[in-house]
Amino acid sequence: MTIALQITFHNLAHSDAVEDHVRRRVARLSAFAKRVLACHVAVEAPHKSKVHGRHYRVRLDLTTPGAEVIVDRCPDAGRACEDVHSAIDHAFDHAARKLRERARRGRPEHLSDER
Repeated sequence: MTIALQITFHNLAHSDAVEDHVRRRVARLSAFAKRVLACHVAVEAPHKSKVHGRHYRVRLDLTTPGAEVIVDRCPDAGRACEDVHSAIDHAFDHAARKLRERARRGRPEHLSDER
């Protein structure tokens, strides 16, 4: 199934490399979580510090049947957000964890693999 994808950039110029990286991560996420219907990705550079350089913020809004999963990885998370690609990776890894947790909680107890 194809995911309806929307990518927006705030306070930074559009980059084909960043967009391709987001598309690859969405493809990996869709292979993992078949029930994601839509994904909106916002890549932001909220501010530029003279001391610490540019930090990036990535927000994901994932639409699944019955719920919306929102992931917001911001500059306060540490030095990992100084690179836009690693900020995107962190956001998608967090989204995958949230989707896994939702799937695990949604499973009936008698079908769970955990004993």
